[in-house]
Amino acid sequence: MAVRRVVPNVQSQAMAENQEFYGLLGLEEVMNLGWIMTLASPTAPTAQISVMTGDKTAPVVPDLSVEVDDVDAAYAAMRESGAEIVHPLRDEEWGVRRFFVRDPNGRVINVLSHRR
Repeated sequence: MAVRRVVPNVQSQAMAENQEFYGLLGLEEVMNLGWIMTLASPTAPTAQISVMTGDKTAPVVPDLSVEVDDVDAAYAAMRESGAEIVHPLRDEEWGVRRFFVRDPNGRVINVLSHRR
């Protein structure tokens, strides 16, 4: 399994203000679903940050997202390790397959792959 990108998730009700602030650092909007907006560098597209008002289909806002090439393998590895699954593996309507797992520090990690 390979990691494609790691994205910090910032919970905020100030979407426009965050877009403006991170725009000053050179990040541009690449996705906006209303409740989540992802900003990325145009020259290094895997350099990203997501700003979320809340998670539309999960019980908590994850602290960060890790995109992997095989989310099913990641899920199996986490279950086998005994890690706490916070949100079960599922396909989301916006084109990702994901689950949430708690890391040893108590942080919630959104592990995902884009569906093809």
